[in-house]
Amino acid sequence: MHAPTSSTPLQTPVSAATHRSVFLLSCATFSSMATQRICDAMLPELSRLFNASMAEAAQVVSMFAVVYGLAQLIYGPLGDRYGKFRIVTFTTLGCSVGSMAAVFADSLNFLVVARVLVALCAAAIIPLSLAWIGDAVPYEQRQETLAKAGLGTTLGIVGGQLIGGLMTDTLGWRWAFVLMTLLYAAVGALLYADWRRQSSQPGVTAPPIGQGPGFLSASLQILKNPWSRTVLMIACIEGASGFGIVAIIASHLHQALGLSLSLSGAIVALFGLGGMLYMTVAKHLIRRLGEQGLALVGGSLLGLALITLGLSPWWQLTPPASLIAGFSFFMLHNTMQANATQMAPSARGLAVSLFASALFLGQALGVVLATQLISRIGSGAVIACGGLTLTAVGLYLSMKLRQKARLALGSAA
Repeated sequence: MHAPTSSTPLQTPVSAATHRSVFLLSCATFSSMATQRICDAMLPELSRLFNASMAEAAQVVSMFAVVYGLAQLIYGPLGDRYGKFRIVTFTTLGCSVGSMAAVFADSLNFLVVARVLVALCAAAIIPLSLAWIGDAVPYEQRQETLAKAGLGTTLGIVGGQLIGGLMTDTLGWRWAFVLMTLLYAAVGALLYADWRRQSSQPGVTAPPIGQGPGFLSASLQILKNPWSRTVLMIACIEGASGFGIVAIIASHLHQALGLSLSLSGAIVALFGLGGMLYMTVAKHLIRRLGEQGLALVGGSLLGLALITLGLSPWWQLTPPASLIAGFSFFMLHNTMQANATQMAPSARGLAVSLFASALFLGQALGVVLATQLISRIGSGAVIACGGLTLTAVGLYLSMKLRQKARLALGSAA
């Protein structure tokens, strides 16, 4: 069973054209993730300039998040029907229009509307990029390729906050949206050229489009499958205990350890740096550990790192803990992404959109639950509980992957 798998990459190498397309998709996912985080650091300035409360100014973040999450499910079926790369191309160009509108916003309400327009378009980019890779790359090489594409997403987590804060402090907040407008336009133009190339060579990088089942039948097909339900359930828990918990780490370090907000934010930024580090060495770890090992080791290290971040009385331990947390989280998350792309090959766009929605829903629930628990057990205990939960998730996923492999081996025999 294992020997054919190890030789498959030699028989079906990923072409240079596909590698180029993956790189462009990675640039698009960077833009999508950066635009999610770009307003975080500028909220105080927006509140001052538009004479609004912080809660009102935060609508540029919260409304973006709501629309982004709801739009996930729209693009899955659209990508399956009309072509995933095509949808990513035109929604990337659409993001440049929304970003340009934000540049000229003369009121907070206008800025919120512009952000909603960007969210409607940006929601397509990450899930359909992952789904396109699922179509174009054999499963044996898919996790490694997803890690390369994920580098853009991980860079976007850090880059968005950096761009927003730097531009607001220097040239002004509007210039952050000028930069995003130019970035989206450039990436969209390159994607368009690549899409035209793919259109002239049908079937080279992806299967024909428009041949999948309908939305309802595809959704039922996915939800009836026990493995698909397992992946979606784990994604929701991962979102709550991972991304949801990360949102409170900076405030915990500030309040519990007396660190400045800037230092606390810098330590949390190491989470993203750890993810970037994983993406650079993913190729070797995937081949050495396999999916089961990545889930087991990733979950275990992640639990230890979050427990350290939550309970350590020494701040000097928190920077390496944050770095390790990011590294191990993406070990686990990359494994989940690879399995999400295989839930329903005939409706891959919808399947990955469901996965993204489960992750997004879990993140939102995690933030709400964490804020409720902080007043009862403290932020440190909440972060530690998140770490223990993710360790359990890693162990459970590793066990389920082992069972799945045994079943596949038995059926092949």
